[in-house]
Amino acid sequence: MVQDPISGFVQSVALEDGRRLEADLFIDCSGFRGLLIEETLKSGYEDWSQWLPCDRAWAAPCAAAEPGGAYTRATAREAGWQWRIPLQHRVGNGYVFSTRFTDEDAARALLLRNLESPPLAEPKMLRFTTGVRRKSWNRNVVAIGLSSGFLEPLESTSIHLIQLAITYLIELMPDLSFRPEDEAEYNRMMGREFEVIRDFLILHYHATERDDTPFWRYCRTMEIPPSLRAKMDLFRERGVVVTYNQGFFLEPSWVAVYLGQGVVPRDFDPLAARLGDRQLAEMFDGVKREVGEAAARTPSHQAFLDAFCPFPARAMAGA
Repeated sequence: MVQDPISGFVQSVALEDGRRLEADLFIDCSGFRGLLIEETLKSGYEDWSQWLPCDRAWAAPCAAAEPGGAYTRATAREAGWQWRIPLQHRVGNGYVFSTRFTDEDAARALLLRNLESPPLAEPKMLRFTTGVRRKSWNRNVVAIGLSSGFLEPLESTSIHLIQLAITYLIELMPDLSFRPEDEAEYNRMMGREFEVIRDFLILHYHATERDDTPFWRYCRTMEIPPSLRAKMDLFRERGVVVTYNQGFFLEPSWVAVYLGQGVVPRDFDPLAARLGDRQLAEMFDGVKREVGEAAARTPSHQAFLDAFCPFPARAMAGA
């Protein structure tokens, strides 16, 4: 790695095969290590594990015990949660957990006990620290992907954040002057995106009524960020969902978690009083009828896959 001695800009990087690459702009996609953004430029990392304590995941595939499946299932466990993702040729499984509340061997055993069939491969361990880089854009380096930060996989937001990072970089594409105003705006926008997703993830844990293990007792009683506290207080007051121009999760997602986990408004928004009870009932009946008619016309998930993208039998045999 060669840096300009005055500006600190990265001038070139050396590859394992001995080649040296020079560039004006470097995109750091080196994963958690952050070879340029952190190991070279020391941009810093904001650790959010006090709110999102899970820091490990075991992952293992298995055969499906039942055909089809149109959704991912997330199941709360003693010290975290387990995912089940049905694919056409197998089922992906994993246990995301906190080493503050269990150990790796116990977590591995728990995952294997809760598989629907024997594993098709040995479980693999993933280690991470939930948080965000203090500067995703620093000098002439922009971190995209895991090098910029990581929010645990509960809502599978990594690809979305990669796409946002690329979009924002294109919008603020620097010339050779690398203006600090562009760098600051990029970091502001990406920081906001990470924080809104962070709050939504914390809500899943903090709004729990579960108190049968130390992990869940910690989550329900921990001090949460002021930004999330304000959102929850406003919803509890009269059902208002805080929305932004920036932010991945829309009102239905927030409402689903709020109501699904017992965060219920004390009152209703006065704007709802514009319609009478009869008008509201007719509107809801109409929505219910339209949804029912659409569902009746829609093929099942498995029928759609069989008709438009059947998985080759030879691939299934070798999976």
